[in-house]
Amino acid sequence: MAMSSLLSPLSSTLQSSPLFPIRHPSLLTLTTKLRCPKAQERRRSIAAQSKGSNSADAPDRLISAVCYFYPFFDGIQYGKYVLTQFTPIQLLIQPLFPAIKVFKSFPFNGFLVFLTLYFVVVRNRNFSRYVRFNTMQAIVLDVLLIFPDLLERSFNPRDGLGLDFVMSLDSTVFLFLLVSLIYGSSSCLLGQVPRLPIVAEAADRQVL
Repeated sequence: MAMSSLLSPLSSTLQSSPLFPIRHPSLLTLTTKLRCPKAQERRRSIAAQSKGSNSADAPDRLISAVCYFYPFFDGIQYGKYVLTQFTPIQLLIQPLFPAIKVFKSFPFNGFLVFLTLYFVVVRNRNFSRYVRFNTMQAIVLDVLLIFPDLLERSFNPRDGLGLDFVMSLDSTVFLFLLVSLIYGSSSCLLGQVPRLPIVAEAADRQVL
């Protein structure tokens, strides 16, 4: 009704103008009334899609949360400096040591887990997009570990500023993996969609 009252002076003005003759002044009001329900329907549809994308059942949440342990286990070696200097962090991840030991017991475990997650989960439409997206985020995060590994292999200082740089790099990588594990797993357990910096957009492009 407020929209009609605002448009009625405009309709009378246009009707009286010789440049814009309008034979049916009520046409503007009718068009406005017809457009409003469509706009509201679109807004409701977008809201429903947004709500649906953030919801997941319990098995999907659990599978997605477990996937974030993969890059953390694969990059645990970057925490050698942090774990020796900060005992609370060592105590925090101490319950994971048996699983990490099993993961590191065979040299090709990381590669086998990568193939399993990518071809069995990400490329499998039987899993929900929620599971495939979070799995792909964990995979991309693990792939990025190639860069600090290559840097360490090509630049392996023994002391001085070079060693300080490597220690800072390793510690930063480890802390990022730890924060990603805590944030990703806890968000999945709560049914939310974690979006990790750097890797989220790449995961979106891979999950159709």
